[in-house]
Amino acid sequence: MAFVVVIEDEPDLLDLLEYHLQKEGHEVFASVSTQAVEKLMEEERPDLMIVDRNLPGVEGSEFVAALRREGLDTPVIFLSAKAADHEIEEGFLRGADDYVTKPFNLKELMHRVRAVLRRAKPEESGVLRYRDITLKPKTHEVFVEDRRVELTKREFDLLMELIKHKNMVLTRDQLLERVWGSDGEYQEKTVNVAINRLKEKIDPDKSKHYIKSVRGVGYQLC
Repeated sequence: MAFVVVIEDEPDLLDLLEYHLQKEGHEVFASVSTQAVEKLMEEERPDLMIVDRNLPGVEGSEFVAALRREGLDTPVIFLSAKAADHEIEEGFLRGADDYVTKPFNLKELMHRVRAVLRRAKPEESGVLRYRDITLKPKTHEVFVEDRRVELTKREFDLLMELIKHKNMVLTRDQLLERVWGSDGEYQEKTVNVAINRLKEKIDPDKSKHYIKSVRGVGYQLC
């Protein structure tokens, strides 16, 4: 799973891309222009960007080139009707990791997304990271900075759900369903107790504030 930003000024195509990326298991931030993305990236760096070149206000490759000058190393796939050889070359020179011309085959695009993500972090397959937390599902290990933290299976699964959906508020009902499932009868207070125990283990001095409570809704990483 990855956090993917899509910038595409055709709303129907934007919705289609968002749907299929979410179907692949990715979290998606979709926008018809660059302004909302600029604001997002002040706080959050995506794992992949899919960018149309014909955007309102700024040409997509110029937008990416400016981000590259600021140090952005996020992989970028251009999705564009600009299909001439010199335009494709221009896209790569301005920071593209891949270039897909319109019209395109959606299945091929999804394969390209997988390939770019795999190349970007081949050594991190299966490893989840959030701030200074590293979570390894295969070995059920959790590290905060370089300190190993011992969690129960339930606490591990709870933290993994929060990290997988780091840009979303997860309700108590959603957490009950995803972490506890049908294993007995549980109530909302079950989640509250588990969250508090998890906080004590990953943030014992209460200085990092990884998890925030959204009153009346649920919990979110912050």
